[in-house]
Order: sequence, then structure tokens, then C-alpha cells
Amino acid sequence: MINGSGDSITRPALRTTREGTEEIKIIGLRRMIAQRMSEAKRNIPHFAYVEEIDVTELEALRQYLNARLEKDAPSLTYLPFLITALARVLLQFPQCNAVHDAERNLIIRHRAVHVGVATQTPDGLKVPVLRHAEALSLAEIALEVRRLSEAARNNKSTREELTGSTITVTSLGRLGGIASTPVINAPEVAIIGVNKAVERPVVLNGAITIRRIMNLSSSFDHRFVDGFDGAAMIQALKERLEHPATIFIQD
Repeated sequence: MINGSGDSITRPALRTTREGTEEIKIIGLRRMIAQRMSEAKRNIPHFAYVEEIDVTELEALRQYLNARLEKDAPSLTYLPFLITALARVLLQFPQCNAVHDAERNLIIRHRAVHVGVATQTPDGLKVPVLRHAEALSLAEIALEVRRLSEAARNNKSTREELTGSTITVTSLGRLGGIASTPVINAPEVAIIGVNKAVERPVVLNGAITIRRIMNLSSSFDHRFVDGFDGAAMIQALKERLEHPATIFIQD
């Protein structure tokens, strides 16, 4: 198209409208997930707590250990370190390693740490259980997390592997965002969400420096875990993760 001055004018491309809908029945695992999430939010008063963690030293340790792994060993993410630290910290905070038995009106505190690992699968969210984290090494936890996650994604998890957790951790990996508000995996009373680790400028010892920062987003059942205790547990976890040598010290 030519305007009056002889210059060419490009006509904007026409945008195509889209029509139609798609109906998807809510059945099977997706229906079960919807019901459990609704029940958890309806019945559990969630107390949310987000804390910033400086994982600079932990990242250096992680890279050092990954560089020395055997060929077929799974690379270490933050999750095995978090689970190892969590197993230590829960000795001080048994009220967070517990389940609520509503029928008997009981809180059951567990000495063993059975960690639910929230795993996204093609069928929806599944939570396979890593049992006795308190007795496993870092490498054993990494191997078991990989095995459980692969079984869940391939629909090969046994019923036992999907039940019996005492506390859950959840991570969106690279999609972890700045903060989140995870929904408690009932009948547990606590869940810890791992957000994305990013480098950013912080003030350290009076000077601006670049550190690797990651947030932990946790939720607690406020009926049974006081806000102070939930926050204190995350602070204890923060101390271990920021000083990673202490992760491996038995109290």
C-alpha cells in the first residue's frame, strides 16, 4: 500500500481468532489429588514461613563432590543435603516430624524420618517416601531419591513406597521461583519447599559481594506446630545448610 507521499506502508497482519473448548474428566489420580488438596486446605490452618538461605558454601561443596562421583552415580542436587540436614534437625523438633490421627484425636511423633519427596509425573503429583533418612549417607539418599522418582514417573511405585511419610519436601527445580506456599501433605504437619538458587549482591561483613541465595518456603499445621517452633526449626536447618560441614555431624 502506498500513501500520498509515495512511502510504502505495511498493513498489520490480521490476527486469527481461536474457538472451541476441551472437556477433561477429573478422574483417577488427578481426582484423588484434587480431593486431598481441597481437604488439606479446608481442614488444616496453614502457617507459612519463608527464610533466605546463603548456599554459597554448600554449592562449592556440591560441585566438589559431583566432580568426584563415579560414572553411574547420580549427581548431587540440593535435595540430598537438605534431607540429611533435616534428619539431624528434627531430633530437636519432634513436633514437626509427626502425623495427625484425626480418628483417634492423636498426634503421633516419629523417631524415624520418612521423607516424602514430591515428584511431578505425567499422571500428576506423587509423593514417594524415602524411609529412614536418618540412617542413610548422602550418596544413599541421592540414589534412593533417583530410584523413587523414576519409579513414580514410570508408574512403577508400590503402595508401600507411596505411603507412610512423616514430613515432605517439595522442589520445582529451575522453576522454583522466589517463594511458594506449599500445601501440607496430610496427615503430616509440615512441608518444606525448595526454591530456586540464584546469585545476587548481598552485604557481607560491611561489603557488597555476590552470594548464592535460595529460599526455603515451609508450611506448618498451626493446630499442632506453634509458629515459634516452626520458625526455629527452619532457622536450625538454615544454620546447617549455611555451614555444610555441620550437616554431617551427629548430635
